[in-house]
Amino acid sequence: MWKIAVDVMGADHGAMPIVQGAIAAAKARECKVLLVGDEKEIVPVLAQSGVAYGENERVEVVHCSDYIRMEESATDALKRKDSSIYIATDLVRDGKADALVSPGHSGSTMSLATLRLGRIDGVSRPAICTLMPTITDKPSMILDAGANTDCKPEYLVEFAIMGYEYARSVMGYEKDSIRVGLLANGEEESKGNELTKATFALLKGYPFFKGNVEGNDIFNGSVDVIVCDGFSGNLVLKASEGVSSSISQILKQEIKSSPLRMLGGLLLKGAFANLKKKVDYAEYGGAPLLGVKQVAIISHGKSNARAIENAVYQALRACEAKVCERIAQAFASTKG
Repeated sequence: MWKIAVDVMGADHGAMPIVQGAIAAAKARECKVLLVGDEKEIVPVLAQSGVAYGENERVEVVHCSDYIRMEESATDALKRKDSSIYIATDLVRDGKADALVSPGHSGSTMSLATLRLGRIDGVSRPAICTLMPTITDKPSMILDAGANTDCKPEYLVEFAIMGYEYARSVMGYEKDSIRVGLLANGEEESKGNELTKATFALLKGYPFFKGNVEGNDIFNGSVDVIVCDGFSGNLVLKASEGVSSSISQILKQEIKSSPLRMLGGLLLKGAFANLKKKVDYAEYGGAPLLGVKQVAIISHGKSNARAIENAVYQALRACEAKVCERIAQAFASTKG
């Protein structure tokens, strides 16, 4: 049975939604969740949910009172060995858990996962891989989405390899049809800045490389994996979240503006529900940190229970697909 260490502390809405989401995943799938955090915050939620916990149960509490606050520096986590994220990471490192899920301080999660779990041989910089909605029935992936603000062309090539392997092994995309694009300000090879131009030259030899893509290609289904530096990727991610939220609010205001529109809204209720589900970050759960030796999922700080439940599922899929081993094999073959 797979064991998932969940860092319960430090998220925007406290421990309750994190614990509830982990419980839902443990009930729905053949897995065990290790809830790492202050038992004074965790146990009441378990009692309220009527969930048994312990070493021989699907849910286990690993107590610690310290955690990294959002306003604190990521480097603080390296010294705070009694913090929830440090202990959760070491559970994976020591083989007591198979994967890590954390909606807490993302910088701390990235730093500890990189240093404590270690980088896969051949990987210069681990990257955050974020799923994005498209007009098709499958999402696209952006990496890096924020781990590395300053990149070299070689890093982006590594992101492309890791994204391709994740799309193939975890997302189940057909390996011969996976298309990887390089984010630029135009499709022509001559477009972009010095980083993208140099990266283009390196990626041309890979069969999965489609070429330069623009921002709209992230959502139109023309490409499966989009690579870029973490600065650009994070801007795209945050802008997309803002647009999605704004459109949702505008639609609600417009529907409520007249009885006729309210009637139309009722008739289209199912369509709106499907749209909301497709663009809701909670349905994707979290973003894997690719390039480390074991599975680590970074969830949004404002994650609700559904987001954490899906993050655990994502961690399980990554474990089952042996994605870290597949990425290691890909880099080993590249060296060879």
